[in-house]
Amino acid sequence: MNRVNIFKRLYKDYSKKYLNKIILSALLSILVAASTSSIAWLLDPAIKKIFIEKDQSLLLIIPLSIILAFAVKGISLYAARAIMISVAEEIKKTLQVHMLGSLINSDTQIIDQKHSGKFISNVTYDVSHITNLLSNAVLNLFKDSLTLIGLLFVMFYQNWKLSLIAIIMIPLASISARTLGKRMNKVATEAQEKSGFLTTYLVELFKNHKLTKIFQKEKFEMSRAENHLHELKEKTKKIALVMVRLTPIMEVLTGIMIAILIFYSGKLILKNEIDVNNFFSFLAAMMLAYQPVRTLASLNVIVNQGLSAANRILPIIDAKNKIYSLPEAKEIKISDAKINFNNVEFAYEAKEGNVLKNISLEFKGGKMTSLVGHSGSGKSTILNLIPRFYDTGSGEIKIDNQSINKIKLESLRKQISLVSQETTLFDDTIKNNIKYANSESSDEEIIEVAKLSHCHDFIENLPNKYDTLIGEDGVRLSGGEKQRISIARAMLKKSPIILLDEATSSLDAETEKKIQDALNILTSNKTSIVIAHRLSTILNSDNIYVIQSGNVVDFGKHEELLVKSKIYKNFYEKQIQK
Repeated sequence: MNRVNIFKRLYKDYSKKYLNKIILSALLSILVAASTSSIAWLLDPAIKKIFIEKDQSLLLIIPLSIILAFAVKGISLYAARAIMISVAEEIKKTLQVHMLGSLINSDTQIIDQKHSGKFISNVTYDVSHITNLLSNAVLNLFKDSLTLIGLLFVMFYQNWKLSLIAIIMIPLASISARTLGKRMNKVATEAQEKSGFLTTYLVELFKNHKLTKIFQKEKFEMSRAENHLHELKEKTKKIALVMVRLTPIMEVLTGIMIAILIFYSGKLILKNEIDVNNFFSFLAAMMLAYQPVRTLASLNVIVNQGLSAANRILPIIDAKNKIYSLPEAKEIKISDAKINFNNVEFAYEAKEGNVLKNISLEFKGGKMTSLVGHSGSGKSTILNLIPRFYDTGSGEIKIDNQSINKIKLESLRKQISLVSQETTLFDDTIKNNIKYANSESSDEEIIEVAKLSHCHDFIENLPNKYDTLIGEDGVRLSGGEKQRISIARAMLKKSPIILLDEATSSLDAETEKKIQDALNILTSNKTSIVIAHRLSTILNSDNIYVIQSGNVVDFGKHEELLVKSKIYKNFYEKQIQK
């Protein structure tokens, strides 16, 4: 996306609605410019009337006028900045809402392709640069452009010859800033990448802190942390150095201009072509013009930072989901909740080859069907295709003879509950974690499913019972307790289709019996698809599919498979008869 299109997009989607406030800030900038110019202009009568002509009548009026000019400048500048700060925060929130909304609603595959830490960096680091572009840069453009125009007016009013010499500094400063802006674009992109790497590292560091301790890797992690911080520091330092490179350029240019002006104006004074009071008023205007020229010259750097950040964020906001409801999609109608896979093929990446290879499966309505196979055989992929976390490459999946691609996505997922080996809980209360399945549930319903999933007893022993905060990812609970809460959550949804992905993998033998009882209640009269490494949990399945390398190699009940499937028999003998 080119610069013009980015500006158009940012204005249309994020700045346009605040146009009234931006205009008000611009009007206040006129007062800032007028008061700054008046300060320089007042030096002319001050020197002439008070110091040269010794006119006492203006001795009080001019100082008071200067105080008033500074007061107007200060109040106007404060008001203009306050308005733009408000606009900046609104724009920042809108950008973050749009980006997070896009990510929350995005396809699973989009999230899987990038580490969460990098998305966090986009939401924080990049958004700040864009809001800086849309607020501070806009304010500075108005304020400093108008101030510079006002001061140039004073300078030309005092002496047009000196003014022509002074304005040479403006294009020279602009050329320098343009060169630095190009350099800034590259450095800002590198800094964002390093910020993303650091955030990614921090997410993993805090998540795996126990692992760090048990393997005594504190020094190693300190070294890694220091490296990440050092790399980010270097990039941030480069940005700062690029920004301040304009300072010596401006200082030298200003020094040269002042030297030339003093030399030239000295000649003019000696020839009586300019008065001393005119010169000092001109010099004050030129000195005051230094700051707006410097700010305007550095504006290109801020613009490049903002555009570079927008180039990273807007594609995330604009990303189109490949998985969506067709316009003609209908609500699903559940009768038996029978699920059929018809010649389904699937690959996560085309170049990696198919994970599922032309498989056909039938999951009978109201019955339990289990999937058995080595890790990587495609079992979890089969589960992920049913709620359309991913779409099939070819073939079709039907529920009660309705293609899931022709069903509204929300309607489809409403019928499905998932209990996974990777139990996901929020840093919230136990009640809210269970209630996540149905926000309209009453406390009585929550307690009921907690009892059915054998959660109630351990919850009642906690300090705040159902209002106990469980920490990040349920860190204050045991693996079995977390799993039981996830089962309670699935129960509360009351969906006709249950997906169980290694639901008892993290449980000890004693807890497993309680969980198995809870799962029996959860899956009773439901279409249940179970993945389990522990064959003891699926022996009573109505049907078992043996999956190997993306193919269905056998199916049947437990007793049948012991006779006809060497792969299944091998699984069984290793686990049950060892």
